[in-house]
Amino acid sequence: QVHLVESGGGLVQPGGSLRLSCAASGSIFGTNGMGWYRQAPGNQREYVAFITRGGSTNYADSVKDRFTISRDNAHNTVYLQMNSLEPEDTAVYYCNRFPSPWPSWGQGTQVTVSS
Repeated sequence: QVHLVESGGGLVQPGGSLRLSCAASGSIFGTNGMGWYRQAPGNQREYVAFITRGGSTNYADSVKDRFTISRDNAHNTVYLQMNSLEPEDTAVYYCNRFPSPWPSWGQGTQVTVSS
């Protein structure tokens, strides 16, 4: 069973930055594409960004040019650098396989953008 642990969230003012991390257990990490997802209160979980095992990336239109996804296969970790944060980015952020997320999700990390 894959175990995912997200961290790095917090409270930040509009225009600020945060860097999220996701540690994944198991040797399967390096063979899978990984994605970041988020869920705001009252909304469904939505896709944010993904990175292939080779390092190619893709972003949701709402975060393009502001967020950067990266990965460290040697340490089974995926990152999300978030710049120019907006109140609309407030959500719980999760990582998981992309596509076809594993059934087990981590606890997520809360990001709150507010003045």
